[in-house]
Amino acid sequence: MTGGGSHLPGTPDEEGDDPIVLHVDMDCFYAACERRREPQLEGEPVVVGMGYEGGQTHGAVATASYEAREYGVESAQAISTALERLPRMADAEDPDTDVDPDDAGYYRPVDMDHYEAVSAEVKEILHESADVVREVSIDEAYLDVTDRTGWEVAEGFARHVKHRIDREVGVTASVGVAPNMSAAKIASDHDKPDGLVVVRPDEVSEFLAPLDVGEIHGVGPVTARELREMGIETAADLAAADRADLRSRFGERGAEMHRRARGEDEREVTPRGRPKSLSRESAFTEATDDDERKREQVRTLAEAVADRSRRKGAMYRTIGIKAVTPPYDVNTRAKSLPGPVDDPGLVEEVALELLAEFAGVEVRKVGVRVSNLSFADAEQSSLGDGWGTNGGETDSSGSDETGSESASRRSVEEADDEDDSDAQRSLGDQWETSDVERAEEASSNGGMAAGESSNGVTTDGRTADAKCSNAPTDGEADGGDPADPDRDGQLSLRDAWAGDDVASDEGAENDAADDDRDADSDGISPPDADGDSGGDADLDGQVSLGVFESDSTR
Repeated sequence: MTGGGSHLPGTPDEEGDDPIVLHVDMDCFYAACERRREPQLEGEPVVVGMGYEGGQTHGAVATASYEAREYGVESAQAISTALERLPRMADAEDPDTDVDPDDAGYYRPVDMDHYEAVSAEVKEILHESADVVREVSIDEAYLDVTDRTGWEVAEGFARHVKHRIDREVGVTASVGVAPNMSAAKIASDHDKPDGLVVVRPDEVSEFLAPLDVGEIHGVGPVTARELREMGIETAADLAAADRADLRSRFGERGAEMHRRARGEDEREVTPRGRPKSLSRESAFTEATDDDERKREQVRTLAEAVADRSRRKGAMYRTIGIKAVTPPYDVNTRAKSLPGPVDDPGLVEEVALELLAEFAGVEVRKVGVRVSNLSFADAEQSSLGDGWGTNGGETDSSGSDETGSESASRRSVEEADDEDDSDAQRSLGDQWETSDVERAEEASSNGGMAAGESSNGVTTDGRTADAKCSNAPTDGEADGGDPADPDRDGQLSLRDAWAGDDVASDEGAENDAADDDRDADSDGISPPDADGDSGGDADLDGQVSLGVFESDSTR
């Protein structure tokens, strides 16, 4: 420092100091929320299922506590499969069964309202602790605390944040501290649950070097396999590889992976911006071909989406629906309007018109979405009855593209429209595919995830946590950073319009500002839907369901 003043211990002493970034990732968040509500579940196997109802066998695992995982229960697994490995405690208490209570667990349906309320308490602490907070999902956020502390006491600062969350909210978090976002993310995943890992600027290369190449931010299963075929097994190998060769093999994404393996990440922690789409969906307890039931559900969803859009001051140029047919074929249809509108009646009219294609067809779930949003002077506008002849066009996407292992923490929705300035497009938009769907789809495909192809229809598949069962799920896609499967094991159910289902309403979702998946054939996570939070597949095993309409802007 120049001048005669002195600086306080733990505060930056010069402008050139390396940034101090915290990545805060809640541990098995949904299960933790259930335990907070039912303290007697502490230490017991807990499984949270989406599309699950007490006593039933349908649905998919959204989150499995560490105790449940010891029995082989995993996120995105069909509830029926989970029950084979870990019977319900309620069944064990039935005198007519031979289930051993010591080998039984507690199953609970996803309750997004509760999770979002708990998330809001956590986020309040995070915003009090940092000047800049990037909420990427219902259970995950990045904090830039460069102006709040210094490297010599960064560990104590982070530990204080962890203790506040535990003491004031009653849930635990794993925290990674590093000079950039990707290193902080890897650090938080390195010591779960309830861990704290600090990687100082001069330790980044040493910290990353021994890690498996698949742990590098942006490297998914398929890319990791290809890299191993090239003799690249670790981050050190990737960092030492020829960048030109990587670019030749993987495009610009190869160069970006090389930078990440070297600990280079120029992104700044920035708040999320406005969403690119708003959607809401709801599943039927069982597939139905009752057209009136389907229409009534779509009317309800259309009203909710239009109301949400108006509250956000948004106008839309595209109205679409989603219809999921057995076993888990995702079909999307959309109509483009001549210009942006704010017309609830039109949303219902168009949605019902598009739904007519599925008359007499069994449907498991329906959804309504508005996209191509604009926020400037969103005055009430209506195109009246003649909009359909003025260039309105129907986009239709078939269903399915089975087998894509998505890891969506984000919504793919309009990825190509967005200027993803803070997530390097090479690793951003293309890195996310929908993950949410993986869990929901697992409920009908026995745990196998399926993807969806949408010809011309924008898709959002992030991650956020999702409401399920018959409860409508909302999703908001903002096309920002990619989401990644958190080693925490929670399925990131971001905005899953295009393959990701289930989403959370405004508040907490995982928008995963980073993505551990790659953007290639193995199911890159498109920018996830962000809702008031995002969702991402926590490596911890929890499915972030803030998919459909999470409102966490970026």
